[in-house]
Amino acid sequence: MIKFVGVSKALTISAAIFAFGAGTAQSETLREAIVDAYTHSGLLDQQRAVLRAADEDVADAYSELLPTLTYALKSSSSSGLSDLEETLTLSANWELYTFGRNKLGVDIAKETVLATRQALVEVEQRVILGAISAYMDVRSESESVTLQENSVRLITEQLRAARDRFEVGEITRTDVALAEAGLASARAALAQAQGRLDVAREAYRASVGHYPGVLASPPALPRTANSLESARNIALNTHPTMKRVQHQVNAAELGVIAVDTNKLPTLSGSASRTEGLSSGASDSQSLSLTLSGSIYAGGSIDAAYRQSVARRDQNRAALHIARHTVAQDVGIAWSQLKVANATLQATDRQIEASQVAYDGVREEASLGARTTLDVLDAEQDLLDARASRISALSGRYTATYQVLSAMGLLTADHLNLGINTYDPAAYYNAVSKAPNTKSDQGRALDRIMKSIGQDQ
Repeated sequence: MIKFVGVSKALTISAAIFAFGAGTAQSETLREAIVDAYTHSGLLDQQRAVLRAADEDVADAYSELLPTLTYALKSSSSSGLSDLEETLTLSANWELYTFGRNKLGVDIAKETVLATRQALVEVEQRVILGAISAYMDVRSESESVTLQENSVRLITEQLRAARDRFEVGEITRTDVALAEAGLASARAALAQAQGRLDVAREAYRASVGHYPGVLASPPALPRTANSLESARNIALNTHPTMKRVQHQVNAAELGVIAVDTNKLPTLSGSASRTEGLSSGASDSQSLSLTLSGSIYAGGSIDAAYRQSVARRDQNRAALHIARHTVAQDVGIAWSQLKVANATLQATDRQIEASQVAYDGVREEASLGARTTLDVLDAEQDLLDARASRISALSGRYTATYQVLSAMGLLTADHLNLGINTYDPAAYYNAVSKAPNTKSDQGRALDRIMKSIGQDQ
């Protein structure tokens, strides 16, 4: 039989080196990865642009409350160019009273903005969770590669020892073949681990914006909630999906009221002044008030009202669905965290038992009571246990952050990343009152557009 001298010690040392979270000072931390993902995410940039477009809807709705001023420059002649008359007309029009219809339009646009802001938070959570998952996957797969590399080295030493002992007739050719098969299996496992690492690195680059360097140990796990019920209550009050759908319901409720006012008349005023610019042109001016409304619209007003009611009911149902979905997601994430914690504890016990079994089989093999195959099987069991612990610890970190995400708390502000986050109110405040380019609001808007690279 083969004597595996020093193998157990080597495995023990490698376990200390490969332990998840161990290591010296390293270059890239989890916080840095999250910050890079937040700063360079195309998804966030896209959703921020969607939000700015929604902000402009408020400005457009607000403009309906204000008068419009137009001009017309006209040249006319009744008999040729000899008596050409030129006039300039300035006209002002204003809907003075619409029974609240235009004001409701502003309120609906504001609710849509608030809903879109929550959609931005939803995207932010996905971006951050994606960065965390990518970070943990790279660390897990890197350590799996290192573990498999160590296994290849150990089995290579075992094969060398087996060949030496075969040469002096202490073991058979079968023992050598078993060691060779074990080495081939270890090399195949290493190739698979390296492939998974390559995949994880690509996912990291897509999430964070660059390939990973040497990744530091993850920080202490963040606090979540004391119980599943507490986590659910927090989620139902803070999750961006809940808030987004609530604002959509509010907008739909206002929409029903706004459409109903279409049955009522509109009081508008207009004023105009015409200045003659040529000798034959005369000056004139006018002022009028107009009350207008629909007597018969072929049923379109009633159809629009029924449609708005249906959309309101649709959004109410969406809120009901969102409430159950958010609660379900919290329950799933909480269960996954419990499984990850239990798996980690189980793998720790598995490693302890596998180490004892491997040490025993190795000693028995040195005395001739065990075969080479027994030693290789025991070593593989120990390797599998350590690989399982790597996956379990990575899973616990990811599951913890998934609980935070399900609660609606996986944001840059809640994680205290210490960076300048995107302020959705800045653009809104600059455009909500429909500023012109020469006003203070207009100049503030120019600065904001320049800061986000949209000043072309």
